[in-house]
Amino acid sequence: MRVPILAVSMLLAGCAVGPDFKRPAPPDAAGYAPEPLPAATASAEGAGGAPQRFVSDVDLSGQWWTLFHSAPLNALIEQALKANPSIAAAQAALRQARETVLAQQGVFYPQVSAGLSASRNLTPTGALSPASASGNPYYSLITPQLSVSYVPDIFGANARTVESLAAQEENERFQLEATYLTLTANVVAAAVQEASLRAQIATTTETIRIETDLLGILRRQLALGQVAGADVAAQETALAQAEQILPPLQKQLAQQRDLLAALSGHLPSEAVAAQFELASLDLPLDLPVSLPAKLVEQRPDVRAAEATLHAASAQIGVALAARLPQIALTGSAGSSANQFTNLFTPGNNFWTISAGLMQPIFQGGTLLHKQRAAEAGFDQAAAAYRGTVLTAMQNVADTLHALVSDADALRAAVAAERAAARSLEITRQQLQLGQIAYLSLLNAEQSYQQARLSLVQTQANRLADTAALFQALGGGWWNRHD
Repeated sequence: MRVPILAVSMLLAGCAVGPDFKRPAPPDAAGYAPEPLPAATASAEGAGGAPQRFVSDVDLSGQWWTLFHSAPLNALIEQALKANPSIAAAQAALRQARETVLAQQGVFYPQVSAGLSASRNLTPTGALSPASASGNPYYSLITPQLSVSYVPDIFGANARTVESLAAQEENERFQLEATYLTLTANVVAAAVQEASLRAQIATTTETIRIETDLLGILRRQLALGQVAGADVAAQETALAQAEQILPPLQKQLAQQRDLLAALSGHLPSEAVAAQFELASLDLPLDLPVSLPAKLVEQRPDVRAAEATLHAASAQIGVALAARLPQIALTGSAGSSANQFTNLFTPGNNFWTISAGLMQPIFQGGTLLHKQRAAEAGFDQAAAAYRGTVLTAMQNVADTLHALVSDADALRAAVAAERAAARSLEITRQQLQLGQIAYLSLLNAEQSYQQARLSLVQTQANRLADTAALFQALGGGWWNRHD
């Protein structure tokens, strides 16, 4: 029974009024910048300085975070995908949308209901003759009845409604993919930030140790009359400034640990076992770069916006069909008897078949304005879709520019750190020989400290840029099998 009815529904849907949805054309662009990107980023000496290559014919892995080759990161993301409530909420929303589609598809079928009524009655013999065949004013009446109603989808109102709901289900499916991608990208970004903060804390702690040792030396020299009190005071200021940097970094690290706990579905009081260092995260070297025309197929937010546009298109057909004639077919059959044993005897059965036609004539402009509202809703969804595509293109372009620029920044940071280290060493030797004043050493130390912190931050930036590119390209959901 199900197959013929669905076949009829498909035929009726082919005659549905309203526009048939056509997917928007992909962007007519060959790249993400006015000028072609370099084939690879700049390289730098030291950790995280290898050049990254932009490759157009490499697909993105569905588990792109494994490219950082960090077992703790892989385990933390797996835990987050299982325990983070945002995934469960998105999955429930998808199930709800699916059940709504199935519920609406039921309108394609005849609606059948059965009823049974039983009553004990007294005929007012002073006004009426006894209703029972026996002439007894007291009688019982038992009536089982079967009713069937069917509304043919002549102009496709239900077909368009199902189409709209199915598009909303598609929207929820890609909202789930977007939630999945956002969660994994946030975990990676939080892990990279934690690694950066740990490196900055280690650098600052080492600076404080050196400044403390130097202050002790100066105080002993002051006692021997070898340096002035101003030099000691300057060193005390330098040490205080270095110590002032540490608490904000420690605060950020504690908050980052809270964030990792929340992302993995745990309370802040439940410690996250994994800890991240920059040295434990490998920099992926081959970076896939999808063409703009392919990007709109891969970005979950673009696909969700497309599904919303499809749903709005179908709603125009629903509004148009509401202004056209509606046909209703109904039928009922049953039996009435004084006793159960007589229900199926001749003379007690009855049936009714009827058909109705209704054409809206005057509704005070309600149906017309609902159609215009649906058309305006489609225009709004179309504009939102174009905006989502532009944002997707911007995201990819921004991350590509960041990858190129931050690779250059790392090379400059490495050179600056090494130059500052050499300058500090020379300055220390000159101070021991009495060739320069202590203030020159203090300036060299501060320059070296800033150079080391800048180097750590640029190393972390390259890792964060890479994760942002994978997210901007859609996260490889099409290569997952879950």
